[in-house]
Amino acid sequence: MSDLQQQAQSKSTISSMQLICTSHSPLLLSVTPRDRKSAEDFFTAIEEAHRDVIAYDPELIVIFAPDHFNGFFYDVMPPFCVGFQAVGCTDWAIESSSFNVPEDVALQLAASVRDEGIDLAISMRMLVDHGFTVPLNLLTKRLNAFPTIPIFVNCNAPPLPSCRRTRLLGESVGRFLRKTDKRVLIIGSGGLSHDPPHQPYERASPELKRHLLGAEAWTPDYELARQARVKKAAQELVNGAGPCLPPNKEWDRQFLNFLVRQDLSGLDEFTDDWIRRNGGSGGQEIRTWIAAFAALGAAGKYRARELYYNIVPDWITGMAVYRARV
Repeated sequence: MSDLQQQAQSKSTISSMQLICTSHSPLLLSVTPRDRKSAEDFFTAIEEAHRDVIAYDPELIVIFAPDHFNGFFYDVMPPFCVGFQAVGCTDWAIESSSFNVPEDVALQLAASVRDEGIDLAISMRMLVDHGFTVPLNLLTKRLNAFPTIPIFVNCNAPPLPSCRRTRLLGESVGRFLRKTDKRVLIIGSGGLSHDPPHQPYERASPELKRHLLGAEAWTPDYELARQARVKKAAQELVNGAGPCLPPNKEWDRQFLNFLVRQDLSGLDEFTDDWIRRNGGSGGQEIRTWIAAFAALGAAGKYRARELYYNIVPDWITGMAVYRARV
């Protein structure tokens, strides 16, 4: 048997749908935690996940991720949006690059989800930030390495889609992906518990409101100041001070256990207020994990494995990397 035949036979035995979910704190790009081993273990887990991606060689990636008022603003804020074309922005000094979006498949996905009763906004020029770009760069090394469909989930601008609605979105996407006859990698990018120094719109200054409305672009100086606030908050958190709630290990574990048990409907009762009080304002990003696991679950019973979990105050976040496959 030739090497090409062996590779084809090997790929034919691999599950047609796999998942990786990971936290995406941008601080991991520039801040070394005091507990250096926690960072080393995270990057070891990410490298293992990267090797899995390369070995799997997905024919399609679907990534569920949030935005942090870099691509989506309060002027028009959809609960969900699928990108037919997409480009990564340069927040946190991340190099910009266009995605390799298979536009015909993205259109079919949006139509299939709509036919099942869930409306998806669409974007022909989606601008995505570190919520998308950090995990893709970590797992694939470049944004256009594989055909990728980005799906935005609103996790920052109330009113948010409910956890139930997010689960239903994921299940619908998964039913479509199951019919594509492709090797599909699903990525969920968010949280877990974290409480960054985000100012709600109703309490924002007039200048900040213009930015949150998308009426005034973030200038380089303003972006650097925004990043400095996050780094300062992280340092205060490490020292046991500051305005941010610390990451909540007990809450993270409670959430993760629902995913591992494939008890996704049990997450329907997670309310915005309960998530915020226990997991911080950034804890709302668990919606991306819910959507991703629900999409995988649409293909059948899955097996989930934890590659990493730890509280990393220097990154403000309960950090985790999970892999699952049907």
